[in-house]
Amino acid sequence: MRSKTFGSCAPRRASRRFIAAPLLLLALLLTPTIVRAQPAADSTALGDADAQAPGDAMIDGWLTARTARIERAIAADLRPRDATRQAQLRAEYLFMLGLDPLPARTPLGATVTGRHEGDGFVVENLHYQSIPGLYVTANLWRPAPSPPGTRHPAIVYLCGHSGRGRSGNKTAFQDHGLWFARHGYVCLVLDTLQLGEIAATHHGTYREGRWWWQSRGYTPAGVECWNGIRAIDLLAARADVDRERIGVTGISGGGATTLWIAAADERVRAAVPVSGMADLTAYVPDRCIDGHCDCMFLVNTFQWPWTRIAALVAPRPLLFINSDADPIFPMSANERVAATLERIYALDGAGDRFDAQVSLGGHAYRSDIRAGAYRFMGAWLRDDPRPVTDSEIDLVDEGGAPPGHPIPPERLRVFGDDAAIPADQLNTTIDAHFVALGRPEPPRTGDFDPWRVRLLNELKRVTFRDLGDVPATPVVDRPAVGPWRIETEPGLFVELFPPPAAVLAAARRHRLVVRGDGAAPPGASDDGTALWQLDPRGVGAGRWTRRNPPNHVERSMALLGDSVAGGQVRDTLAAVAAIRATDPAGTPPRPIELAGSGSAGLVAAYAAIFSPLVATVDLDAPPLTHMASDAPAFLNILRVADVPTLLGLLAPRPLSIRTPAPQAFADTVSLYAAAGSADRLTLSPQD
Repeated sequence: MRSKTFGSCAPRRASRRFIAAPLLLLALLLTPTIVRAQPAADSTALGDADAQAPGDAMIDGWLTARTARIERAIAADLRPRDATRQAQLRAEYLFMLGLDPLPARTPLGATVTGRHEGDGFVVENLHYQSIPGLYVTANLWRPAPSPPGTRHPAIVYLCGHSGRGRSGNKTAFQDHGLWFARHGYVCLVLDTLQLGEIAATHHGTYREGRWWWQSRGYTPAGVECWNGIRAIDLLAARADVDRERIGVTGISGGGATTLWIAAADERVRAAVPVSGMADLTAYVPDRCIDGHCDCMFLVNTFQWPWTRIAALVAPRPLLFINSDADPIFPMSANERVAATLERIYALDGAGDRFDAQVSLGGHAYRSDIRAGAYRFMGAWLRDDPRPVTDSEIDLVDEGGAPPGHPIPPERLRVFGDDAAIPADQLNTTIDAHFVALGRPEPPRTGDFDPWRVRLLNELKRVTFRDLGDVPATPVVDRPAVGPWRIETEPGLFVELFPPPAAVLAAARRHRLVVRGDGAAPPGASDDGTALWQLDPRGVGAGRWTRRNPPNHVERSMALLGDSVAGGQVRDTLAAVAAIRATDPAGTPPRPIELAGSGSAGLVAAYAAIFSPLVATVDLDAPPLTHMASDAPAFLNILRVADVPTLLGLLAPRPLSIRTPAPQAFADTVSLYAAAGSADRLTLSPQD
């Protein structure tokens, strides 16, 4: 048999093979072609212009330490379950997928566009709309003959990343539909968002520079999960399906989606993810995130240890299948995850409902994988645990030229040609629609202060969760010449350029300029003003190697519940505290003004929102929206509010904005007026 292959990741450390103990894993590739991740140390071989950047070692150490801190939190799951906590965890989980609130369950509009009969099966080509305009193309396989009134167990099958062009990747996995139908199941095989008949993208932050995905709290994993939940709705409504016996399974990206759906929807009776999940240690320090597209990850807002996602399936039956030589998900990760899940299931008194299977080989299906998955579904959905001996029937052979298929892919198309694709489809732009923008109601007269507190609390909950990590009195190295070094978090240093000592001693006020990429070198202090300039993380001596793809640091941060810009806000707050400490004891504190240009201006402004030490803010051409390509990314910030509203949170402190579009800040003007400080906002046109 020739196996379907999906991609690879080269871990930093070699993984030892593990067969005897139960193991767990999930895998996916990000494109139909093989993508191999490279450690940062190998970047010179790739010709990077910024290879061996000065901040590489520091940011790698920070990512590793943060990963370890988050993974240790799994200890909270290793105890008997509490219903209240489980409800909270499920709510957090849905939020991190962009599914809180859940989209409305609008009519599916399921439409069959073709039908084919074969030996022991009938297959229908159909589409449904998981939300209006979001079309899911699929093949529904069912047994034939099927006596009237018979209710069959059902399977939602999730496809891996196997490109089949206009026919959709469902055609690459038709052998699973065939097997399930011939063995008495109704099986719905779904196209994915990226590789379906209406192709969108899974690569927004991996390759496409759509950093507003992080600000929007968007992940294609959420779309794939919702499409699967609606697939269960479709199956549960069928007269030939037993809604109490529905399972989900799939490989690679489909293995990940299997877990997304099973963790979100308790109607899933049994789940078999094949090669679809590792843990944060594998993804970040071992750099396996570099071999995956964005559909493999949620925005880890609440900083979960990754195994917690799979633990939401407990105590329902779960079989994890993986391969011992799969480079995308190293065996070391599978050992850790499987051991944790075994204990969680045991604490639920459901140790018999979790199992793990290891197959010898790479990232692919083999006969033992198929047999294990089919047998597990038989045991839990048909009360039939007998071994499966015919799992190799009708395999899709990818070794031919062209590949051989039991049914030609074109016959399984839902939309026969491009002209048949609905004009109202949102698939190709779903990232701009799926997660709603936050549009808070403006405060009523006299209600500005409590309105501001409510918005700040939500920002702290979903965007700036780590403000408590900022030291009140940061450690500062003050050399006689050159920039000061501030340790803003353990092991992470930024540079603060001070004014001359004589200027600082005589100054009546401080002005801190936050610099961004490509910023000008430090300038001179003005008369009466001590001019400070900050290079936050990722800038100047702290810059790290950047490659697009895979944008390792920036994507890893979202996986750890943070963003580059969020960390820069904390760096700025630490710098403000260090500046305040320079005021002579026993004298009135000198006012501090924060300033920045472009995206760095928003970093400065948001730091000021959370610091009572800042007296005024001065911005030069800040981005008008976090949907802009030049805007800094802050996790979920657009789910709370956009730039003009957020800048209104600075009221009543003086705020000056120079911008080519003063009219874009109408909400800022309104909020300053609501705070009774309209005269403290200055908007200046800029060419």
